[in-house]
Amino acid sequence: MIRVALPYHLRNLADVGSEVQLTVTGKATVQSILDSVEERYPMLVGTIRDHATKQRRPFLRFYACGEDFSLLSPDTPLPDKVIAGEEPFLVIGAIAGG
Repeated sequence: MIRVALPYHLRNLADVGSEVQLTVTGKATVQSILDSVEERYPMLVGTIRDHATKQRRPFLRFYACGEDFSLLSPDTPLPDKVIAGEEPFLVIGAIAGG
């Protein structure tokens, strides 16, 4: 079971708690996790990734085990601790300002 932590505004939209748990078939990658999130919570389609291009939306970042996966290929395998459910896959809303 993979744990996914969503930012506050997406949790409210999907009406979920701070984390959701998903089963991902095949290789656990950023793309497969986001595909599973959008399949289970269709109201989030287009909020994390663009509808057409499937590219990450601006101001959202992806982290796993302290590593930034935002700019890596969506097919990059995730760490074993995320796959085992020991660590969450984080979708973080970027904050601008100073």
